[in-house]
Amino acid sequence: MATRSELSAFLEQIEKKAFKRALYHVRDEESALDIVQDSMIKLSSHYGDKPVAELPLLFQRILSNTILDWFRRQKTRQALFTSLEELGETSQGESFDWLEIDSRASDLSSVQSAEIQVQQWQTLEQIEEAIQSLPPRQREAFLLRYWEELDVAETAAVMGCTEGSVKTHCSRAVQALGKRLSAQGIKS
Repeated sequence: MATRSELSAFLEQIEKKAFKRALYHVRDEESALDIVQDSMIKLSSHYGDKPVAELPLLFQRILSNTILDWFRRQKTRQALFTSLEELGETSQGESFDWLEIDSRASDLSSVQSAEIQVQQWQTLEQIEEAIQSLPPRQREAFLLRYWEELDVAETAAVMGCTEGSVKTHCSRAVQALGKRLSAQGIKS
């Protein structure tokens, strides 16, 4: 059983790496901090009595599940609360009023760049939706291997499965993503 000081030392040791992992997934510092904090609380409250040797794997699984929960919540929020304000930010982070856009503008370069920006935004949204549509184990393996750039052995340790399973999950994820995205007109 882990003592209170051993648990504290373990959490202190992994906090920076866990934060980076969460940040790579969610791309938002505040959300990443919340995810890591929630994961640490879950580990402490539910598994604090486990041996110290079991804590790393338990924490990685908790962190993975907490990240997936965050993505589910974000997907729901985006479906329900998409606002024009989010779409109306310039590349400098400034907001503009959608009602002030002159539809008779003769500057084709700004129209083309706006068109390109919208197309890029839509493409990224389609990619994110495709990743979200993957089965949980495939999505986890895909993100760990290609987003966080873990090797097969590290991914297998985090997921608690064999290296062969990781390879299978990644292969199926890549095939499913390729099929879905090419059906939507996105080429790799």
